[in-house]
Amino acid sequence: MDPTRTKRDQLSSLTLWMTLALACGGCAVGPDFQKPGAPGPEQYVRPAPPESRPEPFLAQQRLDSTMEVPGRWWELFESSRLNALVERALQVNPTIESANAALRIAQENVAAQRGFFFPNVQAQYSPSRQRNATGTLAPTLTSGTSVYTLYTAQLAISYAPDIFGLNRRTVESLEAQEDSERAQLRAAEVTLATNVVAAVLQRATLEAEVEATHRIIDQEQDALRRIKRQLETGYAGRLDVAAQEALLAQAETTLPPLERQLEQTRDLLGGLIENDPSHPIDDIRLDELHLPERLPLSLPSRLVRQRPDVQSAEAQLHSATASVGIATAELLPQFSITGSYGGASTSMANLFQPGNIFWSLVGNATQTLFDGGTLLARRRAAQAGLDQALADYKTTVVGALQNVADTLYALQTDERAMQATMHAEEAARVSLDLTRKQVASGYVNTLALIAAEATYQQAVLGRLQARGSWLGDTAALFQALGGGWWDVGNPSSASASEPAARGDLARE
Repeated sequence: MDPTRTKRDQLSSLTLWMTLALACGGCAVGPDFQKPGAPGPEQYVRPAPPESRPEPFLAQQRLDSTMEVPGRWWELFESSRLNALVERALQVNPTIESANAALRIAQENVAAQRGFFFPNVQAQYSPSRQRNATGTLAPTLTSGTSVYTLYTAQLAISYAPDIFGLNRRTVESLEAQEDSERAQLRAAEVTLATNVVAAVLQRATLEAEVEATHRIIDQEQDALRRIKRQLETGYAGRLDVAAQEALLAQAETTLPPLERQLEQTRDLLGGLIENDPSHPIDDIRLDELHLPERLPLSLPSRLVRQRPDVQSAEAQLHSATASVGIATAELLPQFSITGSYGGASTSMANLFQPGNIFWSLVGNATQTLFDGGTLLARRRAAQAGLDQALADYKTTVVGALQNVADTLYALQTDERAMQATMHAEEAARVSLDLTRKQVASGYVNTLALIAAEATYQQAVLGRLQARGSWLGDTAALFQALGGGWWDVGNPSSASASEPAARGDLARE
């Protein structure tokens, strides 16, 4: 057989295979991913009848659909110490470290899978000491020597043309998982910032409540001492003493739960910010925190581009779509091309002499004919996984819309509650002032003054609780709207620009 002709036939076969690979290079079986449409509703809350709408609050807190969610939204509370705590937590909290590591894993998995688009090249060198059984087998060396050292060196190249897009769909699926991890990292950052702000607000509120409760207890104790003295002089009865003791006990029972919550919140802040629950964190008083008067409100159609959990669910849907293509491609023929070139000799100096050179060129095509239905079952499972991912995405979108709606309703009630508690505090203050004047004039006794002071302190406590709740729900709105991860470098941006316009989960 003519070796030149054989080599020419093999090269022709290789050319045919490469032509087929290039012709089908743009083919990728399975469904192409389509971004889900925007949610149907155009508003979050049910429209209320005009007569039931509350009067606007004095602080003029209003929603602005043209305002972008600031990337550093916590700065709107105008507390430099709060800003420092959030920044510290974002730098050292292990939750962020874990999410970053998960993202790096996903990125390296994508890079590893992309490597299969290229030929695999391996160099091999193999020296071996051998002895042939010359009494039984014919000698393998032309010299007839039975003991020899054989040196073999070769270069092997293998390539699997991605004709039906198996590798492309696999890379696509892994890239979608990378997008999901990136969105989860953003979600972790937004959640951590919100948790720190919420904990600071809760601690400030609890500290104010504890202080107010101590004042109430002191006043109730003072009232009890006065009534006991009146009991001794005959101006009060035992029933009056018992009633005041009950009031004092009632006030005292409210203090331990508040102190417990305060210590737990301090532990929470230490863990979030310094990874040590016992680490002391500087106190921030409630009156140091500014209530933002202007709040963003993105439309539902924009919310799905802003919320990291929705973006993660969309990426999972993308990955599930690509998985259907992977399962489909596995049903089709798989092709590979392998070539090798090398030399073998008992002397390293003669490895690549003309008589010692060997080479091979092999094409391979594999088609599964029977596997007991395994591949078909895998494809049906992938399709079911796609249906599940789509349902999960819809559930996540509904939850996001509900989250924003719940927060908006909470802000509405916070506004009314704050207004009511301020009116109550003002009324209690007026009553206290009048009672003081009456005591000075001798119209009422000091017990009436103590009762008026206790009523005033209760009203102050109610206002503190209402303010803390309003501040907390304001922070929750920023989280519900996505946390402004796309605008981290511009904390005071006021004009909206669609996150999608800056690249949907652009790969870093």
